[in-house]
Amino acid sequence: MKNLLSGFVCLFTILLFTNCANDDNITRIETSLVYKVYALNAISDPSVTGYSRFVKNEDQSVTIELNLSGLLSDQMHPAHIHYNTAAETGGIAITLGTINSNTGRSEVTITELDDGTPITYEELLDFDGYINVHLSNSNLDILVAQADIGQNELTGVTKTYGLNELDVDGISGSAKFSERLNGEALATIQLTNAIPGNEHLAHIHNNTALESGTVALTFNPVDGDTGISHTNITQLDDTTPFLYENIEDFDGYINVHLSPTDLDTIIAQGDIGENELTGESVVYELDEVAIADISGTASFYKRQNGEALAIIELMNTPVDGMHPGHIHQNDISTTGPVIFTFNDVDGNTGISQTNVIQLDDGTPFGYDDVLEVNGYINIHLSATNLNTLVAQGNIGINN
Repeated sequence: MKNLLSGFVCLFTILLFTNCANDDNITRIETSLVYKVYALNAISDPSVTGYSRFVKNEDQSVTIELNLSGLLSDQMHPAHIHYNTAAETGGIAITLGTINSNTGRSEVTITELDDGTPITYEELLDFDGYINVHLSNSNLDILVAQADIGQNELTGVTKTYGLNELDVDGISGSAKFSERLNGEALATIQLTNAIPGNEHLAHIHNNTALESGTVALTFNPVDGDTGISHTNITQLDDTTPFLYENIEDFDGYINVHLSPTDLDTIIAQGDIGENELTGESVVYELDEVAIADISGTASFYKRQNGEALAIIELMNTPVDGMHPGHIHQNDISTTGPVIFTFNDVDGNTGISQTNVIQLDDGTPFGYDDVLEVNGYINIHLSATNLNTLVAQGNIGINN
């Protein structure tokens, strides 16, 4: 009986291992495998998804696996590791395996670059490069999937700024900065309703959009067909180092232009860095005074650096008029001298925008100071008729 039982256990064990060996659905757990995975992003066909896996082998070689799904059948997709970032582009560093779309897979084991330079697993994880998967050998310009790798990998830390409509109706978007492992940044500008066939130049300028300023950094142009621009950020145009960590403290704004031959037409614009609006604001009413039906508001928006964007909006202002505006000391009933001068209200739009940094005498004056000021606002009919007030309202502690 004992021998019979032993024989049964041995047979059961043999059958078990035989069945396991033939079961293609079993996932093997590779507990000792050292590897790094990079997501492959779809380029020409959004339904494509996948990844690349770099595996460190015991003999110090590296196996690079590619795995894609959502491909058309019966296609062969060559793949390479290129130098630089995908936004910069660069020559081929390593020729990878060709993906058979029926399996979605390829695999190659390497110990060196295509030029014979030895490379290790650890060096690949710090490599300045990216992966391209191409449509075919005869269509290398059409990309199926792509990924920045090594030191260019994105950390997942991002900062996004809104780009507001300006001179062309309906065009707006965003500028997203994504941190890389090496501290550099990938800048992605994305516009809605960009103009097909156009190339929209884009720049970071110094100062706020209201103050205007010189170009500090030039982006790759926005493709009017896709509305997208990708730029790798390492330095300003004057070669001053400019990394991801510098963006949120930068005193600047972004302009996106209509075309290389029409830079004066701004299709989208947004303050960035320390000039970004925090979302905190206060609104004061401006009541009609000498002229019936002219009234409005004065809104103050806090910036990250503590300064304020002041926007005066009036209804029914005379066409072509220019209306000076000031903050005066004290309240309306007491009256007082001018302590701050706004940019004039344009009678055609009824709007004035002013960056608030300091009083006219140079005293620092930011958003928090507006809330505590002992003052009121006067809007005048014109520079030659300051005695005629078109709108007025208490602000700060007098509100």
